[in-house]
Parts: sequence; C-alpha cells; structure tokens
Amino acid sequence: MSENQTQPQFALKRVYLKDASLETPAAPQVFTKPWQPEVNLDINTRSNKLDDQHFEVVLSLTVTVKNEGEAAFLVEVQQAGIFLLAGLGEAETKHTLGAFCPNLLFPYAREAIDNLASKASFPALMLAPVNFDALYAQQLQKAQAEAGETH
Repeated sequence: MSENQTQPQFALKRVYLKDASLETPAAPQVFTKPWQPEVNLDINTRSNKLDDQHFEVVLSLTVTVKNEGEAAFLVEVQQAGIFLLAGLGEAETKHTLGAFCPNLLFPYAREAIDNLASKASFPALMLAPVNFDALYAQQLQKAQAEAGETH
C-alpha cells in the first residue's frame, strides 16, 4: 500500500435531534375509547456533505397512529448525526451514508418517538428494528430501473 492511500476511517462525531413534532388531533376524546392502535411508519434519509471528511445524515421518521380509524397522534422526528468518513470509495461512501449511518441513528429516533408518545399520555410505542441495508438496496434497484427507462 502506498503512503498516499488513506486508510478507511469512520467515526460518529455527534448525534442530535434536529426537529420533532407531536400532534394529538383527537384529544381528549381518544382517551375515552378502547385502545387498539394502527401504526404507520414512514422513513426517509438524506445526507449533506459538510467538508471533505464530514457528513450530516438525517433520519426522518413519521409515525401516524390511528385508533378506530381516527388519527390518535402523529409524531415526526428528524434524528441527525455528524459522521467522519475518509478513505472510502464512492459506492462504499453512499452505502455507509444510506444504510449504516441511519442504522446507528434509529435507536435514538425510536427513543425520541417513544418519549413524545409517552408525554402525550399514550402507551409506549417501541418501533420494531428496521433493515436499512434492505431499504438502501430497494432504493438502488428503483434508481437503476428508472435510469433504464430513460435510456
């Protein structure tokens, strides 16, 4: 290995809550009904290059909980992190930013959502783990299929 080649480096520099919101449109009536929630989770990720080695990754989760067909509450959380990435190829960098980093941020986002739901007087809402590698692979396949359609 030549001296000019950089060893791969990865580090989580900071984790922070970028944005959070909670809506309880059916309160207080929702608390008088039997609780049989229907949970819907929407996930989105994005990354921003801060400098040559630092990236911000933002994991956005929107949880909509309905009870008896009516919106009981809606929680939106943007959990972010600053990551150091160096010495990786383009494909490795994209995979790290699109799958590995969101996987590290997810437990923090899940805890923030659970805390907001609890503070609104709803039962704890522990979201199931998410396979970000599978989501990233689906996103790549979709992008490749769309690229194939345009040619």
